[in-house]
Amino acid sequence: MGILTQALGLILSLSILVLLHEAGHFAFAKLFKTRVEKFYLFFDPWFSLFKFKKGDTEYGIGWLPLGGYVKISGMIDESMDKEAMKLPPQPWEFRSKPAWQRLLIMTGGVLVNFLLAMFIYSMILFAWGSEYLPAKNAKFGLQFNEIALKAGFQNGDKIIKIDNLEVENVNDIPKLIVIDAAKTVTIERNGEMLTITLPADFTKQLLAAKIKSFSEPRFPFVIEEVMAGNPAAKAGLKKGDQIIAINNDTTLYFNDFASTAAKYKGKDVEISFLRNNIPQKLKLTLTEEGKIGAATKNPVSFFETRKTEYGFFASIPAGINLGVETLGSYVKQMKLVFTKEGAKQVGGFGAIGGLFPKSWSWEIFWNMTALLSVILAFMNILPIPALDGGHVMFLLYEIVTGRKPNDKFMEYAQITGMVILFSLLLFANGNDILKLFK
Repeated sequence: MGILTQALGLILSLSILVLLHEAGHFAFAKLFKTRVEKFYLFFDPWFSLFKFKKGDTEYGIGWLPLGGYVKISGMIDESMDKEAMKLPPQPWEFRSKPAWQRLLIMTGGVLVNFLLAMFIYSMILFAWGSEYLPAKNAKFGLQFNEIALKAGFQNGDKIIKIDNLEVENVNDIPKLIVIDAAKTVTIERNGEMLTITLPADFTKQLLAAKIKSFSEPRFPFVIEEVMAGNPAAKAGLKKGDQIIAINNDTTLYFNDFASTAAKYKGKDVEISFLRNNIPQKLKLTLTEEGKIGAATKNPVSFFETRKTEYGFFASIPAGINLGVETLGSYVKQMKLVFTKEGAKQVGGFGAIGGLFPKSWSWEIFWNMTALLSVILAFMNILPIPALDGGHVMFLLYEIVTGRKPNDKFMEYAQITGMVILFSLLLFANGNDILKLFK
C-alpha cells in the first residue's frame, strides 16, 4: 500500500499542476481571442481516454501521463502541424497576435505555477502553521554521515555557526553546508567551541557517496508501540522501554541503534534497556532487515520546538516569502546538476514519487505540490526550444530586434528542443532504473 499511496500522491499532484499550468496558457489565449484547438491533461498519441468538444476547443484526457498541453492555432509546438502553418495567417491565430500578447500567452503557465505555489504555501501556513527545531535546542547533538565524520565532525556535536552565520533552524544545516558550499563550521563539543574547516570538494564527496542526509538530531530510542508478532513483542519489550545497547554496543540514541542493528541482521542479540529507569536485558532475533518490530516515540516529543501560528492575512506574505525562498534554493541546487557527481543524482518520476509519504498526509502532499509547482515553473522558463522558455526567448528576440524568426527555423528549433527534452527524460528515468537494480 505504501508504494501505491506514493504513486497516487505523485499522479494527483502532477495532474493538478499540469492542468493549472495549461489553464494559464488557455486563459491568456482566450483573453486575446486566440483559438485553442485542444486542451488535454496527459498526452493522447493515437487515442484519448476521454474527450468532448465545446466551441472551437476539444477537451480531453490522454493515456500517456507525462504532462499535458494546449494546442493553439497558428503556433509551432509539439504537434508539429506544418501544413496549417503553410496557409495564410488568420486573425484568430497565435502568429497574428502582437508580440506582447504572444509573450503573455507563453508565460501564462509559468505565472500560474509560481502564483499557485505561493498560494499553497500560504494556505499550509494558515492551516498548520510552521514548526521547526532551533539548532540550539538539539540537546542530544547531531548524528552525522560517514563523509562528515571523516571531515572532522563527531556524533553528538552541536552546530552553532556556518561560515560565521549563526544557525537558527536545524533543517537549514544541510542547505547551508551542501548547497551554499560552506567553508567553515563552528561546533560545540563537550562544552568547548571548535571550528572545522571543510575540504574544498566536500559537496562533491557527499554527492559521490549518494548520501541523502548530512546530519539529523539524535534522540533516545523510547518505544511507543510494539508490533504484534514481531521480535520485540515475542521477547517482551513494552511501550516506554528505552533501548540502550545491542550486545556490547552502546546505543543510547535511535540513530545509533539503527546503524548498529544493521550489523546483526537475522541474528540472535542481547538487548539492554531501561524500564522505569531500571536496567534490564533480554534476548531476541532481529529480522532479516535488522529490525525488532517496534516504533519509536515521536522525536519531536524530546525537544523544545518553535511553532508559529498564522492568521489568514498574515499567512499570505509569509507564503510569498516561502515561495521565493524555495525558488532561490532550487536555483542554487541546479548548479550541482552540472557536476559529474550531481548528474548521477538526477532522478525521474520514481525519484519524485519517493518524496511522497507512504502513509497519506495532506500537509506533506500540499508541501510537495507547492515544491513541484516551483520546480515546474522554473524548468519551463528555461530557454530551451520546445519549453515555454524557448518560445519566450524567441519572442524577446523579436521584440528587441523587430524581426520574427522564420517558420522553418522555429520548426528546427522545436525538433531540437524535443530531442533534448526526451534525452533528459530518458536519462533521469534511466537513473531511477539503475538505482532500483542496485
